[in-house]
Amino acid sequence: MKPIEIIYRKLGQHKALGLAWTEDNLIEIDERIKAFEHLEVVIHEVIHIQNPKWSEIKVEGHAKQLAKILWSMGYRKCDL
Repeated sequence: MKPIEIIYRKLGQHKALGLAWTEDNLIEIDERIKAFEHLEVVIHEVIHIQNPKWSEIKVEGHAKQLAKILWSMGYRKCDL
């Protein structure tokens, strides 16, 4: 399987914080989001790529749960 590529750009025109292109293994993330929201959106879009037949509600529930667990364990985005 091809690795998932993540691109950061402004997604205001799409009215979305993230987009998943399952056929291309490509995720786009709005470059303006921060911290916890960033973690949750990345997880959400990865789940879409891995489970393209799941409903939006199912993806959202799993992403929120996983993001909360990782956040409570101290996972954060660092710009090095």
